[in-house]
Amino acid sequence: MSKEKKIAQEILNNVGGKANLERVIHCMTRVRMDIIDYSKVNLEGLKAIDGVMGVVEDETLQVIVGPGTVNKVAHEMSEMIGTPLGEKIVHHEPSQQTDKEHVESEAQLFKSQMKEKQKKSKWKKVLRVIANIFVPLIPAFVGAGLIGGIAAVLTNLLSAGYIEGAMWKQLTLVFDIIKSGLLAYLVIYVGINAAREFGATPGLGGVIGGTTMLTGMTPEQPLHNIFNGEALAPGQGGVIGVIFAVWLLSIVEKRLHKIIPNAVDIIVTPTITLLIMGLATIFLIMPIAGVISEGLLGIINWVLDIGGAFSGFILGATFLPLVMFGLHQVLTPIHIEMINQDHATFLLPILAMAGAGQVGAALALWVRCRKNKKIIRLLKGELPAGILGIGEPLIYGVTLPLGRPFITACIGGGIGGAVIGGIGHIGAVAIGPSGLSLIPLIYDNMYLGYIAGILAAYAGGFIATYFFGTTKEMTAPQDVEEEV
Repeated sequence: MSKEKKIAQEILNNVGGKANLERVIHCMTRVRMDIIDYSKVNLEGLKAIDGVMGVVEDETLQVIVGPGTVNKVAHEMSEMIGTPLGEKIVHHEPSQQTDKEHVESEAQLFKSQMKEKQKKSKWKKVLRVIANIFVPLIPAFVGAGLIGGIAAVLTNLLSAGYIEGAMWKQLTLVFDIIKSGLLAYLVIYVGINAAREFGATPGLGGVIGGTTMLTGMTPEQPLHNIFNGEALAPGQGGVIGVIFAVWLLSIVEKRLHKIIPNAVDIIVTPTITLLIMGLATIFLIMPIAGVISEGLLGIINWVLDIGGAFSGFILGATFLPLVMFGLHQVLTPIHIEMINQDHATFLLPILAMAGAGQVGAALALWVRCRKNKKIIRLLKGELPAGILGIGEPLIYGVTLPLGRPFITACIGGGIGGAVIGGIGHIGAVAIGPSGLSLIPLIYDNMYLGYIAGILAAYAGGFIATYFFGTTKEMTAPQDVEEEV
């Protein structure tokens, strides 16, 4: 049995098996599971699994296993469950269960679900929805973003005359086309995922997403904003508008399913649903969502422009706690809207400094705790991922369990964020990567500014941790077998 298969099996055993799962999905470092009955979850057992770095208890249970490993573990779980990743797991009641046992089982399940519902805030539900919509797209963001970054580098080299020839121009064009396969049609992918999340037909959600592109509209014959008379712009309202529109679509579709006769339901329901929501999306949701999106981005840009280094410090220093609780997913639509409107997200490079602060803290631990073999072993395994911008292994494997280094790492992230904010206008053309892997995606050749921020975060995290982030227990000689 492979290591990943063993981890997958142990995770299943400790969450109550297939019968206690509604859906399994994964992001870059976490296996995410929708749990039916949390009372059946053995959290301590999950944390004790060899290969598990940490567990985040939320509406969606998140088990952190690290980059690369998470893909294999999640797919092994999918094979064991017999349901593709991201799809709802179908459960069948055992036929040998008596009526009494069935009633008691249902009563217990209902009781547990009611308790969970009482614990779940509306804010957590929003975060879960956003995560479930965008997490499946993260690998595409990473791949398309890096390919787009390569295309941008080639374009710069062509413009500067360092390379020339039709071959390089063709290659750049091909790379741009591949990148556009995601970015140009992102609203469609978001519409499909949002429909799955809200319980609507995925294809209808994709159509509504595509509707916001206003395909076929020409400058000579534009559609007008009913509020101010101005011409509507393709993509107005962005992914925020698409998510809201698909949510309304799910309500309309479900209501129609109840009132439309079964004989004509498959024809009438999607037609009426698309007609109603298509009109509502174009003439109501797009204008309103456009104002909201522009206002939100305006506030963020104002904070970054006016606050400068101070804003950068606050954002860089507080981002690690957001990642720790899984709250960073709420920023994904904001990043995307910034890219759509300004061609780059000026928020991401600042937030990326949080991971760089962790790297600095880890390097200080390596120096200060060189006699502690267990800490050194952990650092050897987690530091490379941290340098490449995947910070969760360091969070859950090193800095957070040790306590003080987590705080000093946040300070380092704040210092790096202050440098980025002070320089200003350092953006990224795509989301997903962080750390050194974000360099190819830096907007408008501001590479040196971003690197300066990384080095500052490294230095800040190192100095803060070296002088204030260790204890005598950490620095004392210790074998691998002993506990930290």
